[in-house]
Amino acid sequence: MFLKPYFTELDNNKFSFSRQQSSDFAKCVANDFNPIHDIDARKFCVPGDLLFAKILTSQGLYETMEVNFNGMVGGETELSIVADHNEQLLIVDDNEKEYLSIRHSGASSQDQALIEQLIRSYVAFSGENFPHVLVPLMKDNNVMINAVRPLVMYESMSVQLDRLNLTNLTLESTDSHLEVSGKRGKVTLYFVFKDGGKRVGKGKKTMLLSGLREYEQSAVEQLINSYSERKQQFAA
Repeated sequence: MFLKPYFTELDNNKFSFSRQQSSDFAKCVANDFNPIHDIDARKFCVPGDLLFAKILTSQGLYETMEVNFNGMVGGETELSIVADHNEQLLIVDDNEKEYLSIRHSGASSQDQALIEQLIRSYVAFSGENFPHVLVPLMKDNNVMINAVRPLVMYESMSVQLDRLNLTNLTLESTDSHLEVSGKRGKVTLYFVFKDGGKRVGKGKKTMLLSGLREYEQSAVEQLINSYSERKQQFAA
């Protein structure tokens, strides 16, 4: 299973993500260089994509999934996957604090090759959000995130697949927009799934931006340069 290096199995069907495992997944799999996934980050957070990948590889892929991200997971937090009274799948800690929930319906598949295709195509799409998508959206709306302490957090995502007998699943971005409310913003990204070039499903992802201020080109360029330097240093 390709995800095995990025989590630790514990007793009683529990698991955890170390800071190193989380950072490695973010950078090596998701191409995500958000500073909150650095092992020495003061406000460290396990990537939402890693939580999503773990629950899919453990519980399977469903035709329809509505995912909500409800909190920041710290490194080494002991977690479990449970089902609530509505049969939603949840990732919770020992205090039953909920970090992720999936409402699902339709057929399901435990095909790990297909699940890996979906995860890899989705996280590759996520990894391109900054700067390629977020910066043009911010510029169009004359706002920007805090260049010193940028904070972009997952809120939700959804997936709707027409069928699960798929062999070459890929993802393509289709649209995006930003809603601004004071110092907060909500980004919605739309995408479609294709199999052999034929559309087989769709989805969307929402992210929350905080600490918005007036757009300043020089500050944004500095933020992009800093992000690019982090990627280059990691590659080196």
